[in-house]
Amino acid sequence: MKKRMAVTLWATMAVSLLSAQVRKEIYLNKGWSFQRGDIKGAEQPDFNDQNWQKINIPHDWAITGPFDKEIDKQTVAITQNGETIPSEKTGRTGALPYIGVGWYRTTLPKESLAGRRASIIFDGAMSEARVYINGKEVGFWPYGYNSFHFDITPFLGVEGENVLAVRLENQPESSRWYPGAGLYRPVRLLFTNETAVVPWGLSVTTPVVSDSLAQISIKAELNAHQNKKLRAVTTVLDQKSHVLLTKEANLVWRGIPIEENLILERPALWSPERPALYLAKIELYDGDRLVDVDSVRFGIREVKVNAHGGFMLNGKSRKIKGVCLHHDLGPLGAAINKAALKRQLLIMKEMGADAIRTAHNMPSPWQMELCDELGLMVMAESFDEWKAAKCKNGYNRFFDEWAERDLVNLIRCHRNHPSIVMWSIGNEVPEQSMDGGNRIAKRLQDICHREDPTRPVTIGMDRVDNAIANNFAALLDVPGLNYRTHRYQTAYDKLPQGFILGSETASTVSSRGVYKYPVQPYQQKTYPDAQSSSYDLESCSWSNLPEEDWELQDDKPWVIGEFVWTGFDYLGEPTPYDQVWPSRSSYFGICDLAGLPKDRYYLYRSKWNQEAHTLHLLPHWTWSSKEGDTIPVYCYTDFPEAELFVNGVSQGRIKKNPASKLDRYRLRWNKVVYQPGTLKVVAYNENGAIAQEKEVHTAGKPTGLRLSADRNQLIADGVDLSFITVEVIDSEGNLCPDAAVPLSFTVEGSGSFKAVCNGDATSLEPFHIPQMKTFNGKLVFIVQAAEKKGAIRVKVSGAQLKSERMTLEVE
Repeated sequence: MKKRMAVTLWATMAVSLLSAQVRKEIYLNKGWSFQRGDIKGAEQPDFNDQNWQKINIPHDWAITGPFDKEIDKQTVAITQNGETIPSEKTGRTGALPYIGVGWYRTTLPKESLAGRRASIIFDGAMSEARVYINGKEVGFWPYGYNSFHFDITPFLGVEGENVLAVRLENQPESSRWYPGAGLYRPVRLLFTNETAVVPWGLSVTTPVVSDSLAQISIKAELNAHQNKKLRAVTTVLDQKSHVLLTKEANLVWRGIPIEENLILERPALWSPERPALYLAKIELYDGDRLVDVDSVRFGIREVKVNAHGGFMLNGKSRKIKGVCLHHDLGPLGAAINKAALKRQLLIMKEMGADAIRTAHNMPSPWQMELCDELGLMVMAESFDEWKAAKCKNGYNRFFDEWAERDLVNLIRCHRNHPSIVMWSIGNEVPEQSMDGGNRIAKRLQDICHREDPTRPVTIGMDRVDNAIANNFAALLDVPGLNYRTHRYQTAYDKLPQGFILGSETASTVSSRGVYKYPVQPYQQKTYPDAQSSSYDLESCSWSNLPEEDWELQDDKPWVIGEFVWTGFDYLGEPTPYDQVWPSRSSYFGICDLAGLPKDRYYLYRSKWNQEAHTLHLLPHWTWSSKEGDTIPVYCYTDFPEAELFVNGVSQGRIKKNPASKLDRYRLRWNKVVYQPGTLKVVAYNENGAIAQEKEVHTAGKPTGLRLSADRNQLIADGVDLSFITVEVIDSEGNLCPDAAVPLSFTVEGSGSFKAVCNGDATSLEPFHIPQMKTFNGKLVFIVQAAEKKGAIRVKVSGAQLKSERMTLEVE
């Protein structure tokens, strides 16, 4: 047995060594020089960039601020009392300095090009990227959210250094939220032989899927001379790198993709509950010489949507429990980081979400890889704008020339991800209600079907009656409605598909730990402190409360699920305070900008998480000036009933009431009189037995801090992150829920301070300075690992508080 394992290991190492010789990928993450401004001659190889900023990528040049209300102020027409008036929106794009030109330069690693080809691949560059090698323009790609690649072989010199320069430019009024700026996603070089699989040229589909067997179709598009004779060895491996299937064939390259079909018995099917993954590998031989090895990870699963079964994964109907996610990572800005992405997705999984919508833009490969691994279905979205402008300098400038190329790149880059279950060709485009808009929608959907016939296509529609009347909605594979819950029945009755998807739902607004009185449902409600109430009864003029969507999903079998706006607060679009300063980030999130759950998180968890119970009380029970006042108390729980106590005195035992919208999914005691002390809830199961209890205590004077890290062990790679939550507590360990305490952070050893965020949409404190005031008793600061193993020593200090320390390990 040991001998066999040794032989297998040796063979694997030998193939890996051989693979590196024929195909080599290099991430260009270090050694960049960066400078703001449009600098003449910066593309030239002999340009002197010694005084430029030295940075690593991914990089967002604007996230360090400062915040400024004058940045990208946009005038938008709004209707009040039937009259259209101009409205000045401050903070719409985050009040951060993303506008303008930025240059990036680096020297490419030396690599022999004898008989070789070189490509450069950008996972995203914000925006209007012009790429130069040795002073010559290689190519242009305007859309900042898309991945793209260029063949740079003709531009590389045989001797000496090769200089890569990238010019990026963000226009004012080009976005409705904070887009970020710079090389915010990875850049990499790919070296192959002349005969090789082209970038994104390997694809895997599973035309037949069942518990007993699956057909695996593997296709490869090659760069090779016509009539080239080759031998292809195709292999399928499991997650432990065990070879499951292999097939060898002699072929002649005729300019069309080569294809192999294999049958796997008893496959492990990919699903959110069991995200099983496989690896498909192809080896190309010219005679006995190995000329290329390419591989791709894939999953075996089947997606269908129809009137009979609704949304079906692997033959089983299910309601989509999804959230919309913007691409920024809060205090990190748009600069992508795997640890930060994974934290976001895990928080959503714990809530019970099984899907995300990449709103309103094309996702990063890293995000899709994580969704594959963690088990999150994805609606991969393409555009927020077509020909008709939402922003003066938005994507409308490029749509006619670039829309097809952008869609093709989106699909070819991401088509192997089993997590992606549908493509979205747009969001709330004005063409819904314009002549010819349906023809554009059909053209885009046809492109998706041509490039990938295995997935349905949708779009988020907000002009429902118009979209129905002009045959816009009827032609879509999946009719997606953004809000408009009052039009669901009409859409279902008039459209041919036989089902409706809530492509964007709720837009309930709240600020973590903020409670407003009186407690009642409001739309477009504002307050002098520019915060929204966490009783979760406030929405916007177009939007609604979570219950309205849940009633439709529970009572109408033809409603196939939802994507809530949004999983996390994001930079920019601070509705309902988009005309108020300071206000520079959203209030829509189920979690705040720091990633801390708001009360609404537990409302969704109580509905969505079927693996663990939820018992959550709100509000807090520390009110210095409200003794004797009425303070409504809510409980978010999956249990059917509960009893509330204040200092041991029962406030009543109540059950959820299916006949009442606000009492169907939450328990409410609306006449509780505040007394300092202990708020306690006792939950009962379906049999009336005590199931769980929870207490909230009135907090005393702040005396100390409590630290908790999402990860205590980091990787010594220079980019790994740990997110440390800091809570201000009293002498008994109770959270002080109204504490606004300035804190400072010291990080020593094998790591450094990265950023800090308190979740307050009105805070103008910079994220990159190691000090910040807590918001309602909490904040999150981020530590980044170094490239050396050892310990990270963290210290958090605040005036008149006992300092707190923590140690993290870097391995």
